[in-house]
Amino acid sequence: MSKLPTLFLAFASLAAGYSGAQSLPTPPTQYPSGQLGDLVKLGEDIVMNTDKNPLTKDLVGNKLTCASCHIDGGKQPTIGTFIGSATVYPAYSSREDAVLTLQDRNDNCFMRSMNGTRPLVDGKASIAMAAYVSWLSEGIPMRMDPVKPVTPFFSEKWPDKAVRPLVKKSSHADYVQGEALYKDQCAACHGDDGLGSDAAPPLWGEGSYNSGAGMAVPGQLATWVEQNMPPGNAGLKPSQAVDVSLYIDAQPRPAFDLKAHLLPASEMGVYNAKVLDEKDSVRSVYKSIGLDVDAIRGDKAIP
Repeated sequence: MSKLPTLFLAFASLAAGYSGAQSLPTPPTQYPSGQLGDLVKLGEDIVMNTDKNPLTKDLVGNKLTCASCHIDGGKQPTIGTFIGSATVYPAYSSREDAVLTLQDRNDNCFMRSMNGTRPLVDGKASIAMAAYVSWLSEGIPMRMDPVKPVTPFFSEKWPDKAVRPLVKKSSHADYVQGEALYKDQCAACHGDDGLGSDAAPPLWGEGSYNSGAGMAVPGQLATWVEQNMPPGNAGLKPSQAVDVSLYIDAQPRPAFDLKAHLLPASEMGVYNAKVLDEKDSVRSVYKSIGLDVDAIRGDKAIP
């Protein structure tokens, strides 16, 4: 049998290790030259300063940026990384019941995680963000995903299967434990009231992600928390991540009405989705995963 080319062997080894962060390559540091390099740098600035960049600041409806969830601009080798993300697109998304492009996926976050307005299709901001994410995926084999739009390095871990049964059997006692854990591990940065600080973004309230965001689902938030919090010292057990996520996501936050976050097609362009009418609230999100948020909280405070 003839020897495979060295590059192919390297890619094969990389693909075989897609299930964990230890396999992630080091992100590039050398920007492309010319206009492409300028566009990549612009995309990076938008990711880091979404609420301040002139192209996107008016599209953000809260106090979050892309980097609030994608730590270090998506360069950190944990869940939320952009490394490898571009290689899965076009990819199917059950939320939209459609095959999405990378630009679709980036643009949709403005409506949900940033409680704002979807950018113009193929506008400069949209293309710049896609260029930046693509740059972070250079050298990684393409592997389109027919199931979900998640970087191949964490496709098996998003959401973490270990947290699903824990979420389903959650109770008010778990919520109480989550509140205590929040006060001990999170409040120093995010505030006792969850409204954030100069050091960390808000986790609930009008300045946080709305109920249509992936982070508004306790199992997804718990998966992210497991690998990213506390910063630089992530080490919560799955049960702890579930408890604190159960507490955080049960707090008041903006409801989500898809139609309210879309510009008219004549201004925005085509919204690539088959699901065109979606409304979410804290209560409906918990109901969708088989939980009663009133019973979880022990009161009737959430609309």
